[in-house]
Amino acid sequence: MKKIINWFRSPSSDFALLIVLLILANLVGRRAFLRFDLTRPKSYSLSEASRQLVKTLDEPLSVRAFFSSNLPAPYSTTAQYVRDILVEYKGAANRNFSYSIVDMSKAENETLAQQYGLQQVQIQQVANNEVGFKQAYMGLVISYADSVETLDGITSSEGFEYKLTTKIGKMISAANVLSGLPKNERIKLTLYVTDALKQFDIRGFDDIEKTVREAYESVNKQSMGRIDYEKINPSSSDLNTLQSRFGIPLINWTAENGSTGSGAIGLVLEHGNAFRLIPLSMQRSLIGYVIAGLGELEQSLSESLQSLLLKATKIGYVTGHGEAPLYSQAGVSPLISLTNDMYELDEIDLSKDAIPANVASLIVNGPKTEFSDEELYKIDQFIMRGGNALFFVDPFDSQSAGYYQAPSFAPLSTKLEKLLNAYGIKPETNYVLDENCYKARQQNYGNVSLWWAPVIPAEQLAKKNAITANLGRIIFLQTSAIDTSDAESNADVKVTKLVQSSPKSWLLSDNIQLSPMMSPPYDKSVEKAETLAALAEGKFKSAFDSDPASSAEGSLTAKTHLAENVQSGKIFVAGTSEITGPQLIEENSSEPVALFTRNVIDYMNGNGDFCAMRTKGLSLNTLHNSGSALAFAVQYFNEFGLAVIVVIAGFIVWRMRNKRRERIRAKYNPNDARIIDTKSKEGDTK
Repeated sequence: MKKIINWFRSPSSDFALLIVLLILANLVGRRAFLRFDLTRPKSYSLSEASRQLVKTLDEPLSVRAFFSSNLPAPYSTTAQYVRDILVEYKGAANRNFSYSIVDMSKAENETLAQQYGLQQVQIQQVANNEVGFKQAYMGLVISYADSVETLDGITSSEGFEYKLTTKIGKMISAANVLSGLPKNERIKLTLYVTDALKQFDIRGFDDIEKTVREAYESVNKQSMGRIDYEKINPSSSDLNTLQSRFGIPLINWTAENGSTGSGAIGLVLEHGNAFRLIPLSMQRSLIGYVIAGLGELEQSLSESLQSLLLKATKIGYVTGHGEAPLYSQAGVSPLISLTNDMYELDEIDLSKDAIPANVASLIVNGPKTEFSDEELYKIDQFIMRGGNALFFVDPFDSQSAGYYQAPSFAPLSTKLEKLLNAYGIKPETNYVLDENCYKARQQNYGNVSLWWAPVIPAEQLAKKNAITANLGRIIFLQTSAIDTSDAESNADVKVTKLVQSSPKSWLLSDNIQLSPMMSPPYDKSVEKAETLAALAEGKFKSAFDSDPASSAEGSLTAKTHLAENVQSGKIFVAGTSEITGPQLIEENSSEPVALFTRNVIDYMNGNGDFCAMRTKGLSLNTLHNSGSALAFAVQYFNEFGLAVIVVIAGFIVWRMRNKRRERIRAKYNPNDARIIDTKSKEGDTK
């Protein structure tokens, strides 16, 4: 034993111990690892949305990666990136998630890939100093429940996590809307009905509870019994709370004996702090008072459940005021291509229809004619109930006068300003021109400046908001300035200036002529950065004092008006509708302006995590070199720190060895002339 201890103490054991430590470190590293993601978009880290999605899988989900072997760069890097991210998914998921890397060197696996419908991708490679082409498999096969989906043609790492997470999310949703919900969480359905309303002849009132229960039982059966139901007869003291919290209309009455009272009829679906008010209300008709919404109650309940848990897969697109048509090449068909993987855009004519309950966001895109007060009121109350609205508004209506004639520009008045001014976000009637603009190449003139097409670099984008955090060089076209000063003064509202022009921009308000022959103003004091797109989040005040279509006639009156938000909402305003059309967005475009528009839609529908996911990838900024102290510290450590550490370590080892030698010589050969005894010399001097 003593020999072993002495051996450990001797220098001869150092090399052997080093080998043992290296072996142990490798064994541990096979099962546990630690890494730091220093990339700006966190390319190697999963977003919280992805983590939560795979953490709550109810059924087994398997991912098989089919990547050909010996892929040339950069495709080999992409394949490795996919493997790394799958490891992250596995680490975040529960036991129902699994993945495998298929060995494509085996012929049977190539046949298997073909059976799943994966297509070979033609890639370029260099071999023997010659450029050639190679057919390769680069795809995934995802299996969940009874469905199988593919993610094919993965030639780049950009947006990979977004594509995979959305694909998994759609598969889970198709299996069951409540899949992925933690098992201890439940949905609550509450019917609020004032029993005293029985004294009035309201058609359908006696059938309310029966119809609601039947619809509930049907939907609950399809939802794995995860919904709890309750009927409440609210007291008079609870009525104001019900209206302020959920937006349930209050019903006031005057009885035959002259007594007055108040009540309510409402159906609320809740999950956590979020809720949906299901269309069920008392309305006045030609035959008297009726309960509206009973006939479509099961469908409304099912749609509201999907909207509540799936974060609104349906988006309302307002029509009837000269807006760009959805299904037209000259309209906003690219907008459909950008969103059809997760959302369904439904046209809504506010002059005829109410906004459906399963719509959580509304798009108003480039209207040209005026809205009526009744239409504006529908939008206003939608926002007051916690709905989110996107406004793409143009300052002028351009009309072409024919060939070789300059178009005319007439200021637009749609009455939307009544809403937006009340919310504190005011699009101005002007064009923002910018010296930092798009340069078009013309054959006879070279590069000409399109002053009305500002190019917004990353520095002019809001870096703390998910919509614009990883974007840069967005092009806007024929855009107005946005005044957000009133919204900023509202303590209940958070304002984010998402897009700003450069400090070398100016305004054009009258005598509109958009020509490259224009020049920047001589007076540079008029130039300043202007807000081109803004986001407001919080609680807003209604633009109306009451319902413009309401009538106080009869013994019963329904107070449906909401004077302020019952839950926080989001309002986005851009000073142009061109960022949704074919002039700036191509089909399946990945240009920054297309990503910006899609990110806005995701954020407004509660999918903010997808904004960052979409811009993840190795081709984007890898290391975050923003000039911060941390970035410089990492840079200088890599350049000089390691060398300094090696030098210091070497010096320490040298000193320790010298001291050890001195101790040995002092003990065994104190009279060695090579040892200088400084203490003795000092004593002799004295």
